Amino acid sequence: MTYDRLVCANCASPVSEGRCPVCRANRERLQQEGFLGGLNGLNPMALIALLAVLIAAVALLAHQTA
Repeated sequence: MTYDRLVCANCASPVSEGRCPVCRANRERLQQEGFLGGLNGLNPMALIALLAVLIAAVALLAHQTA
């Protein structure tokens, strides 16, 4: 989720404007997390393994239906 769509519960303004300390802190945290947020913690090997499992599952499904 991007912070430009979030509304602050403290001041009821968009978080992207950073009107209060809560907005500014959350905006900074979201900018540090990057585009994928929590998914940045996955390393490339884990993503490759996940992709391999997905391809194997699709291949098995295709083999069973043929």
